[in-house]
Amino acid sequence: MSIPDIKMSGGHKIPQVGLGLWKVKEADEFRTAFGAAIQAGYRHFDSAQAYGNEHLLGEAWKNSGLKREELFLTTKIAVQHFGYSKAHSTFEESLKKLQTDYVDLLLLHFPVPLLRKKSWQALEEIQKDGGAKSIGVSNYTIRHLEEMKDYAKVTPAVNQIELHVFLQQPELIKYCQKRNIVVEAYSPIAHARAMDNEVIAGIAKKHGRTYAQVMLRWCIERDLIVLPKSVTPSRIKENIDIFDFQLDDKDMEAIAGQDQDLRTAWSPVHVP
Repeated sequence: MSIPDIKMSGGHKIPQVGLGLWKVKEADEFRTAFGAAIQAGYRHFDSAQAYGNEHLLGEAWKNSGLKREELFLTTKIAVQHFGYSKAHSTFEESLKKLQTDYVDLLLLHFPVPLLRKKSWQALEEIQKDGGAKSIGVSNYTIRHLEEMKDYAKVTPAVNQIELHVFLQQPELIKYCQKRNIVVEAYSPIAHARAMDNEVIAGIAKKHGRTYAQVMLRWCIERDLIVLPKSVTPSRIKENIDIFDFQLDDKDMEAIAGQDQDLRTAWSPVHVP
């Protein structure tokens, strides 16, 4: 299956679906999930220092038989590694674990007060030196992105945020897309916290699709990158099988009414 790409600022492309790797720390489970993902057509893998599995991703892709340039690898600087020097040194450790000399996308994991400016400046240098093709942020609100105008020489290529049909964040999406910042949706199935919504279930039935596929397709219709996380091979395949149907205007209108501001992960809303 061929996955569409979205073009980022700077000219690099990012596959529209990636496998989220949060909490996947057990080696056999990781290998199974990675193998199932490759077989299903995934080439985009989203890791982070905080996930504790960069080394597993490094081993998995090295053993896959694929060339490095066939894959899109993301990692993120953990909050405890923010700061100019720490971001630099821990990123070098990440590269060793990932068994590569560059990542396709490097993000700051959260808008850590006081340290995010220096950390971003480190990312700009890492990109300039070829360690990261693209750089971006995660969990940044409009306020945090506006602040970056005061110190960033490079505008983030990506903002990775919690986003799903029950946390739609339309103002943030509009802000980012207007500034050519690609939005990545993590937890796009809301950690299965709200799988009994009648509107979503009705749309799924109408299209002969699963509930989760409708949630993911909504992200695709919004021109977002989507990062579903699963370790179950059948679900991994199901989560990428979302390019042969479309939600119509009526579906999108009905889904727009399901926004509940439901956050299932850490919230940056009150971070100064």
